[in-house]
Amino acid sequence: MTTVVMVIDMERGFTDPEGTLYAGDSVREIIQPIREILQAEKARGARVIFTRDWHDPEDQEFQMWPPHCVAGTWETEIDPELADFAQDAIIINKRRYSAFFDTDLDAHLRRLNPDVVIVTGVATDICVMFTVADLRNRDYPVVIPANAVTSFDPEAHAFALKHMEKILGARVVPDYQTWLRTQEETPVPA
Repeated sequence: MTTVVMVIDMERGFTDPEGTLYAGDSVREIIQPIREILQAEKARGARVIFTRDWHDPEDQEFQMWPPHCVAGTWETEIDPELADFAQDAIIINKRRYSAFFDTDLDAHLRRLNPDVVIVTGVATDICVMFTVADLRNRDYPVVIPANAVTSFDPEAHAFALKHMEKILGARVVPDYQTWLRTQEETPVPA
């Protein structure tokens, strides 16, 4: 089985308390579950894709959000606790919520042809959800470990998880270990 693990926007602009759009303490809590997923899946041969918000200084998104993650600034650096996993990963610099918009993500996924995409990161109701929508629109099976995603707003986070499961057809599981157990119980046909 070919697996891709996507790590959405786990960069210092969102994960560092000094970051412009620091997502709060909950973002620090998802780092360890993401590390565990990356370690286990890389050992199983998975490919890893990190996305980064990467904006021009005059990006029109700054009409809605304060300037953040400006190209080449410290805010665009992958969180130090995850940076070692980014060394041999595919890095997608993006300027909009979906990691597909105006990037080469689609070409990478076509080449990798994954059987499943495990999605982690921040923000559940924004960049995670819009990327998952585009993954599902391309018929990729998606698994979202709920303990490996978070957002600024707990209510919006809960809504997004439900929406991605009920409307987009992603498989939302409490954690990675739960998903692994279900894979052992019903293995993917050869």
